[in-house]
Amino acid sequence: MVYQYFLPVIAYLIGSISSAIIVSKLFRLNDPRKVGSGNAGATNVLRSGNKFAALLTLIGDVLKGAIPVWLTQSYGTSDGIIGLCALAALLGHIFPVYFSFDGGKGVATCLGIFTALMPIMAVIIIVIWFLVAAISRYSSLAALIAAATTIPMSFFFFDEMLYVGVSFALVALLMLKHRDNIERLKSGTERKISFTG
Repeated sequence: MVYQYFLPVIAYLIGSISSAIIVSKLFRLNDPRKVGSGNAGATNVLRSGNKFAALLTLIGDVLKGAIPVWLTQSYGTSDGIIGLCALAALLGHIFPVYFSFDGGKGVATCLGIFTALMPIMAVIIIVIWFLVAAISRYSSLAALIAAATTIPMSFFFFDEMLYVGVSFALVALLMLKHRDNIERLKSGTERKISFTG
């Protein structure tokens, strides 16, 4: 089945669809890459004040992580191809070919990937994110802590070590994309989010 080797390319192209940029244009909002942290993601769309647009962005980013993995699984391909598609979808979000390789940080897309690979992990990740975000009001801190917890969880939930390795790779990419946020958290200059404003 030679076609299966094209699936990671398709996953990358799906991941490259920037929900934040598309939704912002549809709602005539500011380019999310020019707001707040400059990240093309749901948090910056939320900072525009349009919660519905932020929700649509979040759903879009989750789906573009989940759909490539679901499609690959439905074809009955190997675990290796499924893992490659998961990584390709995240790389597409972070480095979108349609938007000059200037993408988001991958939190929602990672959530979508884990939703497809192991739904119960995704539920736990969501709970952790909301708890940390509600207490700290830092979206980035919530994302970093939720991402870090996926490593020990992957050893518990996945029978295949390949998926443990994929989890490590996904988290490593996410952490790298949050380097600036980590520095701002250290210096106390990271912007907080509001769920009510």
